[in-house]
Parts: sequence; C-alpha cells; structure tokens
Amino acid sequence: MNALDLTPVQRAQALASLIHKHADEADRQCRLPAPVAEALSANGLYRIGAPLAYGGEEASPLTQIETIETVSRFDGSAGWNLMIGIENFGLIAPGCDQCRHLLEDPMVVLCSSTASIGRAIRDGDGYRINGTWQFVSGCQNSSVFAATVRREEGGKVDRNFVYAMVPVPDFDIEETWDVAGMRGSGSHDVHVRDVWVPDNQIVAPLGAAASDSALSRFPLGARLSYNKVAIGFGLARSALDGFIDLAEGKVPRFSSLSLRERSSAQLAIAESEVRVRSSRALVMELVLGMWQKVLQDREITLKEKAIFHIACSDGARAAAESVDRVCDAAGTSSNFKGHPLERIARDVKVIRQHITVASHHIEDGGKVLLGLPATGMMLRS
Repeated sequence: MNALDLTPVQRAQALASLIHKHADEADRQCRLPAPVAEALSANGLYRIGAPLAYGGEEASPLTQIETIETVSRFDGSAGWNLMIGIENFGLIAPGCDQCRHLLEDPMVVLCSSTASIGRAIRDGDGYRINGTWQFVSGCQNSSVFAATVRREEGGKVDRNFVYAMVPVPDFDIEETWDVAGMRGSGSHDVHVRDVWVPDNQIVAPLGAAASDSALSRFPLGARLSYNKVAIGFGLARSALDGFIDLAEGKVPRFSSLSLRERSSAQLAIAESEVRVRSSRALVMELVLGMWQKVLQDREITLKEKAIFHIACSDGARAAAESVDRVCDAAGTSSNFKGHPLERIARDVKVIRQHITVASHHIEDGGKVLLGLPATGMMLRS
C-alpha cells in the first residue's frame, strides 16, 4: 500500500518512532533533523491543507488539527514545523500560479515569516529584494523562502505587503534561535541581500489569493489559531500519558506510597485530564460548526469568530496549565533533562505565548460578546 493511501493522521502515526528517535537531536541542534523533515514531505503532510493543484489534499480543518496534534505528541518541535508547513502551503501556495515550478517537487519545503517586512524595489521586469526576517521556523529544511515585502516604484511605496518567492541559494540563515522551548523548531533569522526576482515570483499576501478550495473561505484568523492550539493539545496528551507511566513506578523519597497512591497525584491527573479534554472538545465542536457553514456558503459571524478565538486561547492556556499541574505532582523527576516531562513543560509554554492564541484574545473576544468593537489583530481582521 502506498503511504499516501492512508489518511494524514495514519501517516503521522506511522512516523512515531522516527520522530522520537530524532527529538533529542532537534533539541540540541535547534533545528528539525533532515530525516524528519524529509519524512514529513515524503508523506505529503506539509501539504495536507494546500490546493490539489500543488500536490495538496485540501484536508478539512479537523483533519489538520488531528494531524498536527498527533505529530506533536511525539515531539513538540516536529509538530511546530509541520504546523508552519501546513500554513505556508495552505495560505501562500494558492497565489503561486505564475511560479508553480518552485513548488512542483513534492520534497520542497516552504518557509516564511510575517515578523518583518522587507523591501522590494522595482528593477526592470522584477524587483530587488532586501531584508531580514525573524522566527523563520524550519528554514534550514526549506528550499524556498516566501519573504514578506512592500513594493517600491518611482519613490512610491505600496503599503500592502506581498510575498517575494526566493529559492535557495538566494537567502541566508543566521542561527539566532537559542531558546528554552521549541528549540527544535529552528526558528532562525533569514537574510535576503540584494536578490533580484522576476515579477512572476511576487505573489498575493497571506490567504488573499483566489482559490476554489473551501479552505480559502474559512476565516484566516481561525486558521492561524486552530493549528497552534493543536500543538498544545498534542503536548498535553503526551504529558498526561507520561505522568501516568511515571506514577505507576515511582515511589517518592521519604514515602512508602507510590506516586499514583498520593491524593495530590490523583487530583492532578483528574483535573488535568478533564481540562484538556473539555477544551479540545469545544475547539473541535466550534471548528466543525464553522466548517459546515463554509461548505454551505453561509456567513460566519463576528460573534462566532470571537467565541472561537476565546476557545483557542483558552485551549492553549489549558494545555500549559495541565502540563504544569502534572509536572508539579511529578516532583523533581520532571526537572531532569532527558525526562519527557521536562521538554514538554518548556515547549508548551511557547504555544500560549504565540500572538495568534495569546491570552489577551480572551478579553478581546469578550468585548465582541458585549457589543464592543474588537481591538486585537485576530478579530479586527
């Protein structure tokens, strides 16, 4: 059976041993090891949200969440890289009709960043590109960089940004990603210095390209949010399962009771399990409801978007709080490098720090529910 005959989740599950094998290496080297990136490409996982014309599957939001969640259970950084790849191909590739050749090879990985905006100065029938972009996850595994730029011509600057598609070797990587959590995401800086690209490599901004895919009608802010919280759910599931394994065998110092016999451990796993499951169930329920409306060409209201962003931000918080809860109950074990809970505790904090699911969106969603205008970027868009 061809691997692509399996569902995306089944393909993700089949990579468990490979991802586990390279997780320590990813954490040490601050990048996703090549064998993992190649396996994600070979199994078509980066492109599950991309249009069919670009080797994609146009998988539903629920399938995207479940696939990212699955990989994140094996390693948070691998899940992060997959999430970014799904977003890049799903939101940028639809605008690449005139430079399709850059993405034709199914092993191509596409990276990007909206953390900075570079310059694109008109030069003949193309543009001269310059800039530095931060937080370019997966850049060391990528052969094309989508650089966010503003076009300049005749001294006038177009305030709307677009993407300049820059293939290797025309972008440089500066290894700046030395952090605590999500070390293996490889979110280094990328520089483009005086590189000329033709007009056909200037493409539409994030999610703005015309497409027949139903995914193109799903709210952009929601797409950027559900993929982040999916990583949190995967990490939390791994932490809760890991805590159960630890509790079965650990007898804490100065105690005759095993960890699982302690009331504090019992309360921690009970409350964490329900917190994660309930948050996940709400996100999936809301995603399904919005997806059905998209398929029926019905409008998704601002109130629905607000409730969804509240749910995603709360889901990110639920994942982090639940991991913290079981790590506290686990005692010193969870503080030793090499213990699965130690890395998960570092990684899961990064999710709730991300701008798309940060906790301030809960307040902004509350404003909408009370009839006030939204002020945050996710609901304003």
